[in-house]
Amino acid sequence: MNKINKILAINFGGIGDEIFFLPALISLKKEFPEAKITLALEPRSKSVKDLTDVIDDLFLIDVKGKNKYFELLKLVFKARAGGFDMVVSSGGNKLISLLLWMTGIKTRYGYDTGALSEKLLTKAVPLNKNQYACDMYHDLVTPVTNNKTMLPEINIAQQEKINNSVLIHPGVSKMSVQKGMIKTIPAKVWAEVIDLLIENGKHVILAGGPDDAECIETIRSSVKNKNFEDYYGRTKSLKDLAELIAKAEKFICSDSAPLHVAVALKTRTYAIFGPTDDKKLIPQSELVTAIKANDNCPIKPCLWEHRQTTCESLDCLKISAEYIAHIVCA
Repeated sequence: MNKINKILAINFGGIGDEIFFLPALISLKKEFPEAKITLALEPRSKSVKDLTDVIDDLFLIDVKGKNKYFELLKLVFKARAGGFDMVVSSGGNKLISLLLWMTGIKTRYGYDTGALSEKLLTKAVPLNKNQYACDMYHDLVTPVTNNKTMLPEINIAQQEKINNSVLIHPGVSKMSVQKGMIKTIPAKVWAEVIDLLIENGKHVILAGGPDDAECIETIRSSVKNKNFEDYYGRTKSLKDLAELIAKAEKFICSDSAPLHVAVALKTRTYAIFGPTDDKKLIPQSELVTAIKANDNCPIKPCLWEHRQTTCESLDCLKISAEYIAHIVCA
């Protein structure tokens, strides 16, 4: 292979998707340590750059906006002008390979989506969705490197652990709620979890992001024991949240981006899972526990596998505060 000086990586999705993509970028950096890596991603996920030093530059491409095709054309022009030696792109759309071909970048890697991808890509990589998402993305770089980065790595300063602490981040993205994807327990149940943890002598810390304001207010008004540390509003960035997660001895969260930050930081984590597939979203590790209801739903996990929105009954999220507290305190 010719010398690789500049790499363009393309990965559209939420911040969780970008964290999943980090191991692939890290392996590329190990293989081509002098190369500059530019990541094309959605504006909503740009804060991933604050967590890592393997990304040198960003192309912000708003593929969810009204001008999707103009934005993709902008990406093509920026890529053609960028002098890139290689492009690696995720995405299972059959037109991804055409997009990469239009960039004019000589070496192109993406998923195998049929005859067009086999013709237009340097290597069309089999897309295996039935595995941990980090592994799925990492498959894209296996044609060019033998390096295997198993988990995301986040670069923050070493943090001192807060003794006996349990950090709770109950929220999920507002976009998922607006789309009818309910992925966490009700706020009042979170309040009950806080009460039970305090009863068990835990130092409870409550955090959340801008999308979680309504949930946090309900928790504040519902919790009986106010002897917890209210950290809501004090984390001003994803990096701030990462530093707080690194300080916690244990972390409880929903299926959301903070979960993947905690995995990268190797903080002992307990994640609430309902309609989504924990086997694809968390690694097999003693440091991460999926907390799930015993609902015996025949099509669970259903979200994205069988439907695009959650059902009305949400039996998969009927998880008691007692059950959660018992697992965390065990």
